[in-house]
Amino acid sequence: MAAAATTTTNPQSCTNPAKFDFLNDLRSKYPHQPVFLQAVEEMALSIEPLFNDPVNGKFYKKAFLYLTEPERTISFHVPWMDDQGAQHVNRGWRVEFSSALGPYKGGLRFHPTVDDGILKFLGFEQIFKNSLTGLPLGGGKGGSDFDPKGKSEGEIRRFCESFMTELCRYIDASTDVPAGDIGVGGREIGYMYGTYKRLSNKHGEGVLTGKSPLFGGIHLRPEATGFGTVYMAQHAIEDKLKRSLEGTRCAVSGSGNVAQYASKMLIQLGAKVVCMSDSNGVLVFEEGMTTSDWEQIIVAKTVERARLSSLETRVSGKYIPNHSPWTLPDLNINFAFPCATQNEIDGKAANMLIEKGVMGVFEGANLPVTTEGQEALRAHRDVLYIPGKAANAGGVGVSGLEMSQNASRTYWKREKVDAMLKEMMAGIYQQMKDNAGEDGTLEEGCNRAGFLKVAQALKELGWVY
Repeated sequence: MAAAATTTTNPQSCTNPAKFDFLNDLRSKYPHQPVFLQAVEEMALSIEPLFNDPVNGKFYKKAFLYLTEPERTISFHVPWMDDQGAQHVNRGWRVEFSSALGPYKGGLRFHPTVDDGILKFLGFEQIFKNSLTGLPLGGGKGGSDFDPKGKSEGEIRRFCESFMTELCRYIDASTDVPAGDIGVGGREIGYMYGTYKRLSNKHGEGVLTGKSPLFGGIHLRPEATGFGTVYMAQHAIEDKLKRSLEGTRCAVSGSGNVAQYASKMLIQLGAKVVCMSDSNGVLVFEEGMTTSDWEQIIVAKTVERARLSSLETRVSGKYIPNHSPWTLPDLNINFAFPCATQNEIDGKAANMLIEKGVMGVFEGANLPVTTEGQEALRAHRDVLYIPGKAANAGGVGVSGLEMSQNASRTYWKREKVDAMLKEMMAGIYQQMKDNAGEDGTLEEGCNRAGFLKVAQALKELGWVY
């Protein structure tokens, strides 16, 4: 049986019990879920003025507390067989957090660190991210503690088939529509959708997004999160700094889907991508990654399933083991794009970025900056900081468009989808600006805009009063 994953308490994600005493009951119930509590408090801090509103403050507190508990959490076991014929059993979950705005929508993550606390953090963030897209999407998240690394194609296929055999009981185009996340790409979505079709005898259903265009998927979905993150950065840099990305030095962490396509778009816009990374180290391109370098990384990650360390002789960069882009003191950068995972930039790393003169941090990953890191960035309001709820919303936004495409039995060309993605990211940026006001930050504007729409829906539905 596969070993059970646990959530390790991270000192960087501890909460402040002296702040927001109305959250004390939540803290007492979930001390073993520090990243979830971190996400809740980060959100509460941004919308604190709403809690103090003399007219609606009490309602906003009640609505916020309502949203901190999932509407439903489903857990199940996932038995599967390896290539040697031995049986393993992993755990699977689907956290259906909020249906206030529409069907539950959010990805599936396959990673050994996954547990119900990690999925609650991701699902909570998803509520407000989906709200910002302007599409009728609720928030949810799911996954398993299954580790795809080192597994054969057949083992991954058998696991996906077993996972969907249980998950299919709970999903529907108007109920809950999962997508991909870390460890779940187009291959895994294909295997799960194939199993769903065989079990349900329903074809053309928008019950999963991130599918191949061969069977109902939408163009640009693999690129959407990374491209959207760069489109968002472009809006902020041009509006606030009165400059373009061209010629700037941009650090990208991670080497998965989001990092790959954020890097591609940065290169297309004339920026210098100075690094990508994986959990073992950093591939540094001092003069900027070339298109050929990028293509080699894509082959390594999507075909060979290889580590970045194996690429040093095939690309122009230098591999530095046991580091992340945020622990290299001599790496000169202008903008940071953390696209790997949660809590990758701690307080020390954030202060190092500030000392280097970094002008902006744009979150391609979900909550990649720790509480201490966020405090450091907030103390330097001249540094642009856009959280993942806004910066990486392009992925779920295009997933929502895929649902619309499936429902209308139509097919949109790549150029049309890209134009809709650009329009969506521009709209999210404007929402942030409008809700930040004259004195607020883009981070505050992002969180307020996302929350207010959901809170109003809760009121009109009669769920919070």
